Amino acid sequence: MAVRAIRGAVQVDADEREQVLEATAELVAEVMRRNALTTDDVISVLFTATPDINSEFPALAARKVGFSDVPLMCATELDVPHALPRVVRLMAHVETERPRSEVQHVYLRGAQALRLDIAQ
Repeated sequence: MAVRAIRGAVQVDADEREQVLEATAELVAEVMRRNALTTDDVISVLFTATPDINSEFPALAARKVGFSDVPLMCATELDVPHALPRVVRLMAHVETERPRSEVQHVYLRGAQALRLDIAQ
């Protein structure tokens, strides 16, 4: 069993609590689905949000969908002037049999523009 890091991001239309929670839950669910994971496979998840998002902690969405005993952390992204606004990112560390080349990174909504090379 290998430890792999999975990246993902989602853009919200506005910094509103329900939008942040809904979009983050969608991102987490899609990462889990595309990589055939259960919460037992997840070691930890780091969430970041651009500085224009402060209505809610993205990790709360993961807690609400069953990540009750997974270590979660939130941080603020660098405030780069030309960065895509209103983006929640994640990096999940997981145990999986998949080789690195088969890990599915997930970029949803407007965040697909961040990684056109790997967004699906």
